Amino acid sequence: MSAKETVLTAVGQLFGEKDPSAVDRWVSPTYRQHSALATDGPDGLRGLVAGLPDGFRYEQHRVLADGDLVALHGTYHGFGPAPLVAFDIFRVEDGRLAEHWDALSPVVTETVSGRSQTDGPVEVTDLGRTEANRALVTGFVETVLQGGKVDAITDFLSTETYHQHNVGIGDGLDGLGAALAALAEQGVTMVYTRLHRVVAEGNFVLTVSEGSFGPTPTAFYDLFRVADGKIVEHWDLTPEIKTDLPHGNGLF
Repeated sequence: MSAKETVLTAVGQLFGEKDPSAVDRWVSPTYRQHSALATDGPDGLRGLVAGLPDGFRYEQHRVLADGDLVALHGTYHGFGPAPLVAFDIFRVEDGRLAEHWDALSPVVTETVSGRSQTDGPVEVTDLGRTEANRALVTGFVETVLQGGKVDAITDFLSTETYHQHNVGIGDGLDGLGAALAALAEQGVTMVYTRLHRVVAEGNFVLTVSEGSFGPTPTAFYDLFRVADGKIVEHWDLTPEIKTDLPHGNGLF
């Protein structure tokens, strides 16, 4: 069974069927947790699943696999009063879930672009361009987002099509420019300081970075779609980096 099949089967039983006993079948005894929602180890995950309410359900939008890492883009319904958009990354070892990272944020129904936080293409294509697309997106994060070289943005982003799912940014390079100008006017800086993880499969590349949004330490989960050698679409979540986690593993 591939890493992707392992994760989809495990998640289906854990969060679809809400079966705590699936932990025994699919989770490593040394399971390492980075989420703010559960304590470390298989028992922490077992407790989370056992406590899921009757109305809980998980809606999957995208899945991409990169070696032993599998990333999911979906929406959790029933965790709280509002649905939560989520990125989940699992590391698979010996056919079991061995490690987990995530980012969650309440669904926002009105966005600047008019697109939702999760709509758009879902099919993984262009598998032969995985490494080229990984290099392109990594270059964008390191050169523009970390390095601040905004004049190089057209080396990475399409000038013709750039669909935006960030709730506060409009489509196209004009939308991105307007959002950055508005932040500068407010004296708010968005700083990427470290790229922790890249998960790439075909036309999709997910990056996990650390930095700050204004004075707030922030985790940046950015999902990019690439077509014809340029970034043409972007989804993201930017949760605050919490220090009061129920484990000592950190968010990254």
